[in-house]
Amino acid sequence: MQVETYLPLGKTDPGLRAPEKAIDLSTLMADAKQVEDLGYDTIVVEETKDDPYQFMALAAAGTTTLNLATSVAMAFPRAPAVTAMSAWSIQRLSKGRFTLGLGSQVRGHIMRRFGMEYHPAGPWMRDYIGAVRAVWHTWQTGEKLHYESERYNLSLMVPLFDPGPIDYEPPPIQIAVVNEVMCRISGECADGMRPHPVCTPRYIKEVMRPAAERGAAKTGRKLDHFKIAMKPLIAAARDEDALQDKIRDTKARIAFYASTPSYSRPFELHGYGELAAEMAQLSKAQRWEEMPGKVPDDLYHDFVTVGTYDAIAEKLHARYDDCVTSIEFAMPVENEADAGALREVIQDLHRKA
Repeated sequence: MQVETYLPLGKTDPGLRAPEKAIDLSTLMADAKQVEDLGYDTIVVEETKDDPYQFMALAAAGTTTLNLATSVAMAFPRAPAVTAMSAWSIQRLSKGRFTLGLGSQVRGHIMRRFGMEYHPAGPWMRDYIGAVRAVWHTWQTGEKLHYESERYNLSLMVPLFDPGPIDYEPPPIQIAVVNEVMCRISGECADGMRPHPVCTPRYIKEVMRPAAERGAAKTGRKLDHFKIAMKPLIAAARDEDALQDKIRDTKARIAFYASTPSYSRPFELHGYGELAAEMAQLSKAQRWEEMPGKVPDDLYHDFVTVGTYDAIAEKLHARYDDCVTSIEFAMPVENEADAGALREVIQDLHRKA
């Protein structure tokens, strides 16, 4: 499997929490070069406090071989032509190394943060991807823009706004997914999917992949080159003492995920539906401090991969090798010793691919 990491390297543990502060754009090119030198295949960013396309442009300019991807760039708040232009520019700058990962965002954020009318996300995403690709097709071929769907009808592209063709294939498109509907949509029209960290290997194999295959069958596609890029929940540290802190952190994270109704399906599959409902009630009552203690060991180990740095690659390989094509792993890097340890983990993951 390929190995990915999130920015900012060493400032957050991917899969646990978003960075507390906005990423320092002034060091991002150097950070991306460090990721490339460590031997990673891909660097990915998610849309939280900064524009992910700015990250990608800087990372593309600072590297030569490293693949680049948005794990989640918000789709619907941006017009398809706007997203198409951002992705097209990055694909040209990176010489074909970019993957566009799109997320739908939940109803509350669409309506109350972005001030938009909400529509069912699955059909909307299908229309959105079709619109983006239609714009790319016009730019690449010079053919007239013509795209009609329920949400988007595009027919205007004048020379002033047409950047023209690039020497590379259009960026692959992946969708951030949890539920079966969006998995099916990814099989219908996307090049891959990016499961949420709460998605276990069993959930991927029994629910997500079959849903994608049903979507592919609906549109007559084959999934031979379909990518599944996973950001798993990981508790990893240099030694057993430090590992205990990571375990406490991930217990709190898994308790939070269990309390979120839109993430309930994986918990139900593993037989923890009632616990997830209880966690939801505790979260509504703001009783956050009680929740981690209610996470049983069996549930924890179903959802989290735990190990010291010298063992974590083997454990990740054993758990995810037959269900994902890329896996995301990071650890804090504050000195050369840390960098060497991380480089060894990356090499171990590559050797076991």
